[in-house]
Amino acid sequence: MAILNLLNNEGFEVDSIQLGKITVKEQSENDYTKLEKQLNALGFELIKDPLKALVEKIKITLIQHLDKNDTDVILSELEDEIGKSYSILSKTFSKLEGITLEKYLINLKIEKVKEYIQLQQHNFSEIAYGLNYKNSSHLAKQFKQVTGMSMTAYKQLQDGQRKPLDKIV
Repeated sequence: MAILNLLNNEGFEVDSIQLGKITVKEQSENDYTKLEKQLNALGFELIKDPLKALVEKIKITLIQHLDKNDTDVILSELEDEIGKSYSILSKTFSKLEGITLEKYLINLKIEKVKEYIQLQQHNFSEIAYGLNYKNSSHLAKQFKQVTGMSMTAYKQLQDGQRKPLDKIV
């Protein structure tokens, strides 16, 4: 809403809004420069570099799949959804983010596990099954590898130590 209000106040005509992407009618370069400063002040970024935009599109696609608990074929479908070969997607992502797509997806899944643990609606086996792990011990091993603690230890924490999805690398 903050961005939409900013765009409206600055006279930008919005064509479409999606998670992480707003398309506006063409404006002058001066308008974009002013908008970029205002977005930065709000903690947002105007992405001009096509490679950065591609990485953001990859992240958004992965997060959307994770939100739908559709994690079993995410990476294989990424190619079709984005329209570029997996090799290009993987190399671009790794180069710009300093982490592989696979590791990024694992980190996303671990944050989702943290969310499920905090909600206390599922046991560890149900969480593992819901995120398409072969079994709960595989999830437990991966959770400990990423977080440095067991899922049980995490469950006992009061503050949760979760990362916002846009801050995961």
